[in-house]
Amino acid sequence: MNNDSDNKCDQNRITTALLLAAGTGSRLFPLTQNSPKCLTLVNDKSILERLLNNLKSQGFKRLVIVTGHKKECIMDYLGEKSGNICIEYVYSPLYKTTNNIYSLWMARNIINEPFVLFESDLVMNTTLLDDMVYPDRMAVALMQPWLNGTTVSINKDNMVTKFQKGTTDSCDDIQYKTVNIYSFSLLSWQAIAKRLNQYISEGIVNCYYETVFAEMTDNKSLAFESVSFDHKPWYEIDTLKDLAKAELLFPKEEKKVVMRENAMP
Repeated sequence: MNNDSDNKCDQNRITTALLLAAGTGSRLFPLTQNSPKCLTLVNDKSILERLLNNLKSQGFKRLVIVTGHKKECIMDYLGEKSGNICIEYVYSPLYKTTNNIYSLWMARNIINEPFVLFESDLVMNTTLLDDMVYPDRMAVALMQPWLNGTTVSINKDNMVTKFQKGTTDSCDDIQYKTVNIYSFSLLSWQAIAKRLNQYISEGIVNCYYETVFAEMTDNKSLAFESVSFDHKPWYEIDTLKDLAKAELLFPKEEKKVVMRENAMP
């Protein structure tokens, strides 16, 4: 028995989630014309419903959502509570002219505890969060030809050593795609918020928060342990083509019909 270790893990377990859902989801038009991206249906369930079910399964207690485009749709859909999860909202009025660095900055005053950061375009299996509910971790997957976006390098201890924009020609490092799920300790979040303040005060509002993470990783003021999502069910939905692929990966749940035998007279 290793009760001390188990108790320590339970104490470190994160129960707050932050969802960035302010963007217009323009690449999913016309599906996002009258509703936010997170309410896009993947077969029979929306991205948001799938995330909420995952959070409930993992014992989360608080969900903070940064809203923008069609914010009322999310608020009407969720309300202020779902199961044991309390839900709070932060509205980003500049969502049309800013990027996710600004959305993350908007949460600086409402969150003062460890949390897990999610984007509003991810669908995944619940078990993928098993190792993400502890501080200072980052979800990654081995870079594949059909993936794009920010990549990172990882050392033999599974620590993230560097962020890159896309792939590189270097053969020295194996490239991993960021899955856009991060967990933070309170100390890490306070350091990130301080750096975000500097960016926003300088008017740098239209870049990605990975710019800040990359800079802080380089100067060793932020450290992430990587969590592999390789060969596991997850998908990032940016386009209609992505949605079609995600629906193959997450098929409709068949409803079980219980047949009753006719009662004998």
